[in-house]
Amino acid sequence: MDEIRVLQIGDRDWREIYTLPGEADFRYAERFEEASGKPYDIVFWDREPEEGEIMPLHRATKAHTLFVTEKVEPRGQSLWLYEGKKGRRLAEGEIQFFLDHELRNYFSKPYGEKFRFQNLAIARGFSGRVNWDGNYSVCLEGDFGETLCQTVFWRNNIPVFQGQCIDLWLEYRKSPEVEIALTVTQFVQGSIADIQQVWEFSEKELDQIVRIDNQMREGPVFVSLSARGKGELQITALHDRYSRRGHGHFLPGGERYVTSRREEIFCYFDPGDRKPPLNVYFSGYKTLEGFEGYNMMRGMGCPFLLVAEARLEGGCFYMGSEEYEGMLAGTIRKYMGELGFSSDQIILSGLSMGTFGALYYGCDIMPHALILGKPLASIGNVAANERLLRPGGFPTSLDVLHYLCGSTDREAAQRLNARFWDKFDRADFSSTKFVISYMLEDDYDMDAYAALLSHLQSEGAQVYGKGLHGRHNDNTGGIVNWFTGQFEKLLREDFGRTGK
Repeated sequence: MDEIRVLQIGDRDWREIYTLPGEADFRYAERFEEASGKPYDIVFWDREPEEGEIMPLHRATKAHTLFVTEKVEPRGQSLWLYEGKKGRRLAEGEIQFFLDHELRNYFSKPYGEKFRFQNLAIARGFSGRVNWDGNYSVCLEGDFGETLCQTVFWRNNIPVFQGQCIDLWLEYRKSPEVEIALTVTQFVQGSIADIQQVWEFSEKELDQIVRIDNQMREGPVFVSLSARGKGELQITALHDRYSRRGHGHFLPGGERYVTSRREEIFCYFDPGDRKPPLNVYFSGYKTLEGFEGYNMMRGMGCPFLLVAEARLEGGCFYMGSEEYEGMLAGTIRKYMGELGFSSDQIILSGLSMGTFGALYYGCDIMPHALILGKPLASIGNVAANERLLRPGGFPTSLDVLHYLCGSTDREAAQRLNARFWDKFDRADFSSTKFVISYMLEDDYDMDAYAALLSHLQSEGAQVYGKGLHGRHNDNTGGIVNWFTGQFEKLLREDFGRTGK
């Protein structure tokens, strides 16, 4: 793991008082003037900051990473900064324990992934019916036996380092008569037979994220799932993520919401300076799980909300059940309420798959602006283009179509298109600006920009568009440059913001 950058302000250097862990890159500041380079991973106040330190500390401190000792009573600007960074209290008697056991959870580089679906294997002992549903799931039906025995396992073990904690989340569905259990076996590094340790998780424990906390030597882990009883067992995905041991998902303070079908939504909120607008950014398609756009959004200085999902191979365009969509829209409204912002103080944004999330939930929020790069609107067409226009280019689109509509035929594609356009046509965008950069020869959704213009009937809506030559992924750099430039222009002209 990388070193954890720590800042402490106070009247005495903690290195003279406490024992610091080896992974801490510690800086003590009797008076803090300005951070050099990137912000710190964690900041401690052992005294109240002076007026001249407030803005340098604001720039140097990430949300959810500020801890204030009990001798400090924030007031005025210090209280503004403490609340804006979602600061927390730390009793003097807890400091050494925190340094020994909690500091390690504030590492700078998050990581998350799925076990590759192609590496999922059926155990030889299972003789029932097996049905593979594209790259989405496998369904086993039959008699799993009277005792728990291996049913599926994942080839290609993953490494777990000494001192590292891994969160595991299993997406599955099953008949009530079937019972399951998960086994994680760690081997000695370099061996294929010598077992170092084993973790067993019951079905009840699998209701929540389970963790493997490796305090022994580095070694690869092998994961298998056992079952017993008669009925169906559908395995969708096994996720593994670097764990912060309860201090947030992916980022410190990152939130996780789960539906009754075990589908996840991730959100990260940074209050910024708590002045309008709230910038909401939807992550694009990505097989590496986690948030996208953190540095870009933080650099704008505004309050921001990052949204991400981890369904299918790299995302399912933020569409799902009524429960799923209500949960996501409700999260955006929750933070609007916390800030006291109205719809005309919200900007929704995204790139590629993220543009669909912004557009789809923009119909609910009706924001001041939608800033979109490489927009995708007719997702049924994106899947249909896989056959001739873009063979093999984005096969996940077929999984998306089948997952949401139960089929991959033309009629299903049209239904999926209508799911968006029916919602879009009912929305009132009379006070919304659409800022769109698009590819002129887009091979995913070639008519997205023109279709948005033709469907946009709200009087008063404004559209700013820029087309670049190329297919969907041919000039991402150009799209991003225009996207960020227009974002900064809109913040400056509509909200009077000139930077951090």
